Amino acid sequence: MLKRSHLLLVLVVLRLGASAGAQADAVDAFIKEEMHRQHIPGLSLAVVRDGHVVKAAGYGLADRAHQIPATPDTVYKIGSAGKQFVATAIMLLVQQHRIGLDDPISQYLQETPDTWRAITIRHLLTHTSGLCREAPGFEWTKAQSDADVMRSAYPLPLAFAPGDKWEYSNAGYFALAEVIARVTGRPWEEFVTDAIFKPSGMKTTRPTNTTTVLPHRAVGYTDHNRLQAAPDFEALRPSGAFLSTVLDLAKWDAVLDTNAILSDTSRRQMWTPVRLSSGRSYPYGLGWQLDPVNGHRQEHHRGGIRGFGAEFARFPDDHLTVIVLMNLDDNDIETISAGVAAFYLPALPVPAVAEVGKASRR
Repeated sequence: MLKRSHLLLVLVVLRLGASAGAQADAVDAFIKEEMHRQHIPGLSLAVVRDGHVVKAAGYGLADRAHQIPATPDTVYKIGSAGKQFVATAIMLLVQQHRIGLDDPISQYLQETPDTWRAITIRHLLTHTSGLCREAPGFEWTKAQSDADVMRSAYPLPLAFAPGDKWEYSNAGYFALAEVIARVTGRPWEEFVTDAIFKPSGMKTTRPTNTTTVLPHRAVGYTDHNRLQAAPDFEALRPSGAFLSTVLDLAKWDAVLDTNAILSDTSRRQMWTPVRLSSGRSYPYGLGWQLDPVNGHRQEHHRGGIRGFGAEFARFPDDHLTVIVLMNLDDNDIETISAGVAAFYLPALPVPAVAEVGKASRR
């Protein structure tokens, strides 16, 4: 016969297990409702809490034509969520005293026009350079050098004086990639792979132009009303350059809590809002969006590229990370990420659609 203390322990464990199972079922139901509402073909999710992956799941189809289900190992394009890796590569070079954040980019790219002379590395990282959003010479179907794409923006006037405003610029990340290549003497994507992905144990994360055949690679879809397969392009775009999985990104999340790649000082700089010339700050750091939610600090970045969507959201003070990848570009991925986070952090606001879903299950 069990002793009373042992019996109580068993009852507590069973109750906690039932509670965790109910929470998991609620998250699954919410995601399935959102996928139905948004016509999302396939989605993968990872939730990390207190340094452990507490939920990893796939929903729907990674490939509709072949009826291949999405899993935590499904490989997606992650779009601009990968800007943090280009920013991390820059910060590694800063740590090595090979680049200064406030160095003018003309120090590394001597051919830049006079109108760019006031632009610094920090301006490019924080989208405060005044550069256009897209360089006019970029072509999805053409493999070309970052320098050539960047040169196509030289004749354009700056939208504002560097540091005066925040305005999203993918063109700025082409310039950063070229800086990495010239400083290291290597293709920037090779430097990122060797300096970041390999030491982090990220075995699946690759540049989008990889020739390696990756198992479990998702087909991207566009137009949620008709779900047409999105074309796959040859161009490698530094502003949205990588393929990954939720489990690989969970490994990266763990690295971000250590000094394994970046020092504490470097990471704090990445997660500090940029200060504009006026003295006001803007909620963007070095390759990271910084949007607190109900007083809870959040470090995140969305990614959107043809056929795919991504959201990597960290709540560092709450030791919670939500990673959502999907194979549809016409999406409202923030609602899904925020809804999942609210299941684990009741203090966070629940998106309206998630609240409706919760009410229907009470």
